[in-house]
Amino acid sequence: MEAIQEWPEPIVRVQTLADAQVIPDRYIKPPSQRPNLNPGTPSSPPTGEAVNIPVIDLGGLSGSAAAKQASMLAVSNACRDWGFFQVVNHGVSPELMRRVREAWREFFYLPLEAKQAYANSPATFEGYGSRIGVQKGAILDWSDYFFLHLLPRSIKNCDKWPALPASLRETTESYGGELAKLCGVIQSVMSMTLGLDEEFLSREFGEAGACLRVNFYPKCPQPDLTLGLSPHSDPGGMTILLADERVRGLQVRKGDAWITVDPVPNAFIVNIGDQIQVLTNATYKSVEHRVIVNAATERISLAFFYNPQDDLLIKPAEELVAPYTSALYKPMSFKEYKMYMRMVGPRGKSQVDSMKLVA
Repeated sequence: MEAIQEWPEPIVRVQTLADAQVIPDRYIKPPSQRPNLNPGTPSSPPTGEAVNIPVIDLGGLSGSAAAKQASMLAVSNACRDWGFFQVVNHGVSPELMRRVREAWREFFYLPLEAKQAYANSPATFEGYGSRIGVQKGAILDWSDYFFLHLLPRSIKNCDKWPALPASLRETTESYGGELAKLCGVIQSVMSMTLGLDEEFLSREFGEAGACLRVNFYPKCPQPDLTLGLSPHSDPGGMTILLADERVRGLQVRKGDAWITVDPVPNAFIVNIGDQIQVLTNATYKSVEHRVIVNAATERISLAFFYNPQDDLLIKPAEELVAPYTSALYKPMSFKEYKMYMRMVGPRGKSQVDSMKLVA
């Protein structure tokens, strides 16, 4: 499938709409897809009930045998039960986390013409963007973003990296290197908690790819009618999210409810992607999530995607297809797989479900 080179309609930057009184029709979701922002409804836990995704102390991995076992068990349980968890004591400097977030916030505060120099296309998505899918007439999400390839270095295009603010390039490079190391640690833990050797996921990923999407969700005059990002599961391997600690926005599906994540200071939010669901034969599952917006302020987050090598076939690992079970998914390369989201945009878990083998 060849990449489409141009967007089907003129691009409007959502940030330019933030001070409007009403939102344009093309951002208004059908009633069944709108967020319910009132407490005590199926979209949020009852008033007074504190619910959050698991928070895991990775410092235990370098502690006693009991502490290491506790951290690994917590990761395993979170991967099976939630598909999402937060990690603290992860080894990345809080100062670096603060600097990279603020550098990108400064970028989105630049004049529009400065940002437009980095406008992206659906061919690679790299650069400054405001939509994901390329279907003409699609209902859009209330967000702008900046997308960058980090790994492998052979596809890194420095011309796409913003020159302003002056600290952005160096800070983003350092941040990407630290998160690639963290992903390696989490891969090892996941592999061992599956009962496999610690290099299992690393081998299956091949020459791993990594990219960064910086999400900017402008304030919205009618937040109950739209979403910052529609429900979806991430198509890649795993995602490390640096959330905006000032304002909540990420929601994770748990059964029939949408749980609003309360970010822990200096933590990362980790979630399983579709490729790990396939590799583990659904032992570890990717989970739908979405983003709500608000009328008071903008929100920024940095999503670091860690993915398998583009041209490797991803399929359930033989070690996890027991004599009494069968492979649930057909083989597919990640390059083929990610074209689906590039065509239609976020669509729940429809892509990974389409890979299921018919019994």
